[in-house]
Amino acid sequence: MIANFVQLAAEGAQNPLVPPGPELLVGTIAFAIVFFFLAKKLLPNINKVLEERREAIEGGMEKAEAAQVEAQSVLEQYRAQLAEARHEAARLRQEATEQGAAIIAEMRAEGQRQREEIVAAGHAQIEADRKAAASALRQDVGKLATDLAGKLVGESLEDHARQSRVIDRFLDELEEKAEAAR
Repeated sequence: MIANFVQLAAEGAQNPLVPPGPELLVGTIAFAIVFFFLAKKLLPNINKVLEERREAIEGGMEKAEAAQVEAQSVLEQYRAQLAEARHEAARLRQEATEQGAAIIAEMRAEGQRQREEIVAAGHAQIEADRKAAASALRQDVGKLATDLAGKLVGESLEDHARQSRVIDRFLDELEEKAEAAR
């Protein structure tokens, strides 16, 4: 194929693919000028921009890695603070439970003390009522006994001193009989 081109060029026939000599020379010189201009002026600027872009990308990646390391550090601090807060909350819950148990125990003791006071006051009141009832009963029984004794003896036992002696003696005898029966 190349041989055909050479033969055609030698014959002088115009081949549309091979330009004439002067045009080829002017095209080559123009190409060399453009190539020289691109190599000396434009290519360093392009390389400079590309180098700046590469440095910016690498710097951005370094910044991103640094930010990721910092974020990881902050995350670890957050987790540590969260664990500490959970520990503190558990401690506070435990303290509250202990305080609640102490308050309940204190309230139970106070309730027990008040109950004992009420029971003691009730016992004292019952004892006072029993004594009052016994005194009233003694007077009523004494009055009935005096009346009955007066009817039996046939004389009046209206004298108060005599009446008291008879009543006391009669009640003492009743109490002795009641104790002996037990």
